[in-house]
Amino acid sequence: MPGDCSFDYAVIRVVPDVTCEEFVNAGVILFCRTRRYLAAQIELDEHRLIALAPQLDVASVRRHLALIPAICAGAGPIGRMGKAEAFHWLVAPHSTTIQCSPVHAGITDDPAQSLARLMASYVRR
Repeated sequence: MPGDCSFDYAVIRVVPDVTCEEFVNAGVILFCRTRRYLAAQIELDEHRLIALAPQLDVASVRRHLALIPAICAGAGPIGRMGKAEAFHWLVAPHSTTIQCSPVHAGITDDPAQSLARLMASYVRR
């Protein structure tokens, strides 16, 4: 579908200890209503996370992060609610360890390419 469309996105963060205010960016979730596009990519830098919080159960964090792309793909009751509802549920605060940044907006003609660009900028840097 040609043409630009607006999108919303949030950076997914792992916050091992909220009192220290340190976090590791672990992914990005992107929603484009006009293209009916909702997707998330996750790449957890486990070495960096362990350096921040050696006591953290990284396997549990990994399992919880894996739910985000699955929900975006329509899995489970949240994924079946619809793309807009799933996006808003995913970015809403409900965990102290896995959090999302504030929601930001952008314009794109290719939501998947924008998701890849955001991953490169905020997660893989």
